[in-house]
Amino acid sequence: MGHVTFIHGIANKPAAEDLLEIWRRALGEGGRETLRLGTQGVSSSLVYWADVLYTAPDPDVAAHEGVDERLPGAVDGAGAAPLPTPVSEESRAFIESLRARLTELPDEVVDQDPPPDPAAQGLERGPLPWCIKRQIMAAFLRDVHHYLFNVESHPRPNEAYLVQDEIRRRFVAGLKAAEASRPHIVVSHSMGTVIAYDCLKRVADCPQIDALITLGSPLGIDEIQDKLQPEWTRDDGFPREKVAADWVNVFDRLDAVCGLDPKLANDYERGRKDVIDDMEVTNDGAWRHSATKYYRQPTIRGTLRRLLRL
Repeated sequence: MGHVTFIHGIANKPAAEDLLEIWRRALGEGGRETLRLGTQGVSSSLVYWADVLYTAPDPDVAAHEGVDERLPGAVDGAGAAPLPTPVSEESRAFIESLRARLTELPDEVVDQDPPPDPAAQGLERGPLPWCIKRQIMAAFLRDVHHYLFNVESHPRPNEAYLVQDEIRRRFVAGLKAAEASRPHIVVSHSMGTVIAYDCLKRVADCPQIDALITLGSPLGIDEIQDKLQPEWTRDDGFPREKVAADWVNVFDRLDAVCGLDPKLANDYERGRKDVIDDMEVTNDGAWRHSATKYYRQPTIRGTLRRLLRL
């Protein structure tokens, strides 16, 4: 039967086994189109990389269920992440450019009391408190910078990783471990979509998969695309050698991580043709980037059913 390989996104996470169980449960509980992978005979695994950057797993497992989202510790488990230290002039320019893009709305506008009308200011409906959004943007900026620039990380005493090298190794090993299972679907969220694309497009010994699903992906951001060159081009960015069939990209326009440019079809064409299926959903609440909220969407569950041929 089929296999689903998950890969998580930005910020710290619970232990791997806890996170995988949360995501399986989110797919299989409540609402329409519930999908219980195990009972359907579908195996699943998780490419886990939080420990490459963070000292210990987040002990607050409940925070990752996407329930009490307005507390800082519950925003996808984000901790206080310092801005990355530049490792080169190219790195400095990347940090400054991406930081400006992520924070282009001034604090004095967001922090008005009472807050400005969302429609008039282009803000989110029921805007996420800026102190929380700043926190998750700092985590995103640090994590994506350290990956794309292959920064050396020292998460624990006497332990060091070159971030991109180590995470690439784990992703490729995870895919190889499930290579015999077909169909094999990769489901990636947030920063995990950057990792999955990077490996599928730019790592020669990465195995082929049958389909790719990206959720809340920042792959539309120019600064990230620039760091995926020369393998990435707008006209032929689709990883055709490694993705046998579909790439489905699911987004919420009010997702703070992907909202700058949520549609990917025009940026990752295959032979100058749009082939990615961009699908819009509406997650509930103020924090729209939560992985569990995406997994509870009938759109995601139905897409997985189709790709797994259930």
